[in-house]
Amino acid sequence: MQAALGILEVFGLTPAMIALDTMEKAAEVRLFQWELNDWSGVVLKMTGDVSALRSAIDAGHAVSEQLQARPTSTIINRPDDRAMAALKSPLETSAVLQQGTVKNPNYEIVGGKSEVTVADQSSQALGFIETQGFVAVFEAIDSACKAANVEVIGKEKLGGGYITVVIRGDVAAVKAAIDAGTARAATLGKVIAGHVIARPSAGVMSLLPKS
Repeated sequence: MQAALGILEVFGLTPAMIALDTMEKAAEVRLFQWELNDWSGVVLKMTGDVSALRSAIDAGHAVSEQLQARPTSTIINRPDDRAMAALKSPLETSAVLQQGTVKNPNYEIVGGKSEVTVADQSSQALGFIETQGFVAVFEAIDSACKAANVEVIGKEKLGGGYITVVIRGDVAAVKAAIDAGTARAATLGKVIAGHVIARPSAGVMSLLPKS
C-alpha cells in the first residue's frame, strides 16, 4: 500500500513536464507513474506523505493553470490495495503512436547515477517545442539547432497531431534555440508550447524520450 498518491492530469506533454519539475522541486515527492490518455492528456502519479503531496500537487496544479493546460488533480490517502490494480497501470506501448503510453520512472539510470544532483545539472537545461502537426515541429527543430549548440533528445507524439521535440544543452543555448524554433513554427502551424526547464528534476530526466 502506498502512503498516499497524488494525481495530476494535464493537457499536453510540455505542461506535464513543467508540472512534474515544479512538483519535485516543491516538496519531497517522487514520480510513481506517467500515463497518456487518448485525448492528448498526461496523468502524473506522485507518491509521498500527504502534506508533501498537497504542497506538490498544489504547485503543479497552479503552474498548469498558468499554462492553460486544464489541470485536474486529487490526493488519495492510503489507497486500498485492491484499488492499486487500477491505479497502477501495466506498461503499454501504442502501435499507432509507436511509443510508450505508460511509463515508470527509472531514477537509478538518470545520468548514470542513483540521483542527479543540483551540481550535475547546474549548467544544463531541457527545451520543449510542442506543435500540432509535423511540418511546424520539423522546421522548428531545424531552426533551433541552427540557432544554438543543442542536442536533440527525441520526440513524443500524443495523438491529435500533437508532437513534442525535446532538446538539451546549456541554459543560454537552449533558450536561444527555443526562441528561434517557436518563432519559426508559428509561421507554419499551431505552436502549443515552447518552454525551457533549467536544472530539470530527476523525475523529468527519467522520462526523457529515447533519441
